[in-house]
Amino acid sequence: MAKESSELFANRKTIPDNLREVTLKALSFYPALKDVKIHFKYSSNIRTHFMQAQPRYTTMIGSRKRRSYIIKIKPEFCLKGREIPAYELPPDVLVGWIGHELGHIMDYLRKNNLELLIFGIGYYTSKSFIITAERAADTYALNHGLGDYILAAKDFILNVADMSEKYIRRMNRLYLPPEEIMIMMDDILAEAD
Repeated sequence: MAKESSELFANRKTIPDNLREVTLKALSFYPALKDVKIHFKYSSNIRTHFMQAQPRYTTMIGSRKRRSYIIKIKPEFCLKGREIPAYELPPDVLVGWIGHELGHIMDYLRKNNLELLIFGIGYYTSKSFIITAERAADTYALNHGLGDYILAAKDFILNVADMSEKYIRRMNRLYLPPEEIMIMMDDILAEAD
């Protein structure tokens, strides 16, 4: 993707400079988000995830067309017991992670404000709701062509990052497993033919 053409996806986006290239690459898979206001920012205030997408609460009053979103990213990632800056993670992994979060925003776009409020309550109170929401975000990413990047992120988490067994069990329970992702990717390719 040429640098000039990738900048088309920067419209109405605030992106940290050291994540700009991977973020624009992930955004390029979601043309529907071209005019959606999204603020990508580093934040240590994230509970159990490395990244988190949510609507900006102040924009939830009024039209959903005026809504804006925020994707919080932890500034560091614990890799094999050592904190490294987020931007030093492999680019394909970051594209997959950001692509997943953009999948959440695609899901939020179709919800009215009341549905978003119910979604927020459900996400923080129900494990089955979290599973549905996380798998929906993965599915959006897969349907938008990010399958290889989602697999790269999953492989990194499950096999490279040296995460705790508890975290890996949680990942396997909440998100689509790699095997299911590959089946879905084959189905998407078969439908395209």
